[in-house]
Amino acid sequence: MERMFEKFDLNGLALPNRFVFPPIKLGYGSPDGRVTERQLLFYRQIAQNGPGIIILEPIAVTPDGREHPKQLAIHFPYSADELKKIVEVIHREGRLACLHLNHAGAAANPKATGTKPKAPGPITCPTTQQESESLTEEEIDDIIAAYGDAAQVALDADFDLIEIQAGHGYLISQFLNTKINRRDDKYGQDKLLFAREVISTVRINAPGLPLIMRISGNEMSPEYGISQEDLLPLLELAAEKQAAAIHVGMGNSCFSPPWYFHHGALPHDPQIDSLFWVKHHTSLPVIAAGRMGRKEKVLELTEKGLADLVAVGRPLIADSNLIEKWREQKDAEVIRCGYCLQGCLHRLKNGEPLGCNLNPEVGKSPLTQTDTPLKVLVVGGGPAGMSAALYTRRRGHEVILAEKKDHLGGQFALAWKCPGKAEMKPGLEDLENQVRNAGVTILTSTAVDVDLVKKHNPDLLVWATGAVQNIPDIPGLGEQHVLTSLEYLEREKEVRGPRILVIGAGRVGLEIAEKLGKEGYEVVATKRTDPIGSMMEMITKKLTLMRIEKLPNVTLMPHTAVKKFNPGNVEIVQDGVEMSLEPFHTVILASGMLSAPGPDEEIKKIVSRLEIIGDANQVQDIFSAVHAGYELALKY
Repeated sequence: MERMFEKFDLNGLALPNRFVFPPIKLGYGSPDGRVTERQLLFYRQIAQNGPGIIILEPIAVTPDGREHPKQLAIHFPYSADELKKIVEVIHREGRLACLHLNHAGAAANPKATGTKPKAPGPITCPTTQQESESLTEEEIDDIIAAYGDAAQVALDADFDLIEIQAGHGYLISQFLNTKINRRDDKYGQDKLLFAREVISTVRINAPGLPLIMRISGNEMSPEYGISQEDLLPLLELAAEKQAAAIHVGMGNSCFSPPWYFHHGALPHDPQIDSLFWVKHHTSLPVIAAGRMGRKEKVLELTEKGLADLVAVGRPLIADSNLIEKWREQKDAEVIRCGYCLQGCLHRLKNGEPLGCNLNPEVGKSPLTQTDTPLKVLVVGGGPAGMSAALYTRRRGHEVILAEKKDHLGGQFALAWKCPGKAEMKPGLEDLENQVRNAGVTILTSTAVDVDLVKKHNPDLLVWATGAVQNIPDIPGLGEQHVLTSLEYLEREKEVRGPRILVIGAGRVGLEIAEKLGKEGYEVVATKRTDPIGSMMEMITKKLTLMRIEKLPNVTLMPHTAVKKFNPGNVEIVQDGVEMSLEPFHTVILASGMLSAPGPDEEIKKIVSRLEIIGDANQVQDIFSAVHAGYELALKY
């Protein structure tokens, strides 16, 4: 790993290490393109002892090429001055700033642009569910000119490098792609022409700035993705134009988003294969991007010669000190990203700013020490309780954490047991290690009653006991062999088969149905109201449904209510039609959760301050629970 911290010469630029921060959409900006304080805080966090190069979040060269209404902008008269604020923050930390230029083409978001997407030809992007219109040659000329204007802004704002997005199913890739570009003009006859003109105008307007070319090593979409045959001329063009490096990601923003965002459920081999192919076809330095938050993988890629530099994105959002901890060999202190996309991508798609399940401090000012230290008793060792204990302790309070089970984690300790979520387990382990290392007194196998509260006599009682299963009122349910979703995941009761009914195919129920299906059971999962897999992060949901489609023993029944259990059948109603199913050997309830009961009146009488947080206050998710603990600490 020492090699990763050696200085690296990139086209005449002296990098302090071989790490790069890739362009990640933040949603922290303002609609008028002004830089916000949170953006400055975020980039300061990332740059401090961080990657040698910080690539800013994607910037669309024209307003109609945007993906998010709060993207950084480059088309306003004041854009250079605004962007320079970020550059100065990065430079003060001794790191280099790179401007990432893009036009989303068919992947542009009409909600951000206010117009229909424009592309080489008509194509519907499943991500936006919009069909694009064909660009005219005049419009193409305007976009190319906008790349030149953006390059001038890069110079004016003192950027050290420029990155051109030429992959991931965005506009340059769309022109290169013979499956999409069916034009009969010069941009169709020479599919490399658009890329060549973009690079040329950037070179002319910013002649002294090194240029990084970002590509997808494999767009992972046989039907619509760019082929290696189409990609090869771009690599040759990059070498001809003396690009500084090739930045290799994966996937297509429209047709293979799970690969574009490197979801944790995906295998690593296709990425390794694509890096091998790129390395074989270029002599330029290669930056490898995608799930690089594990030291073993970084070492594997660099030792095999598949990467000269490594891009670390979401792992730095989970732990902005990751690189420094690696440098100091403090691996046990690292907070490892679970690649779940729940706190980052899921929130952005819902119009909220980027966050993280494991790091509520991202883009925020550091915690300060309290002037009035308290004795705090936290009840419940799930994500909300652990978070409250950790951050109140860091504020300088004396903290006791009591958990009735023999281990910490709550429902977080169950989440990683579902298919495709194994990568979440390290994050749970790291959160628990943080709590233990912070100096919190931990009492496991300890139920909290009035005597315990009297014994510790806290100044503040934090009630974070989580949620309990909602038990639906269905006639005959009491005569069935029933498990709650928690009992199933915790293996507290046996599962009898082969036929199993899962009531509630929401987020948890869908995951349980898949898990049972893979275990060989015959599974029927019903959902009464919302769509199947409601509340799931969209890519996780898509991958889960794709895997379930391959399980012939799993049947999903949306818009279906279970009405009654009889000895010989189960009465259901689907879309208003009454029908019956054969009896089941086990019924698993995934029919929503309810807040666990709060403290009893005796406890309330003897505490001066009481806070109820997390699912105990309102049932939501791991992100909300962890952030509730952090927000509590800010109050005290």
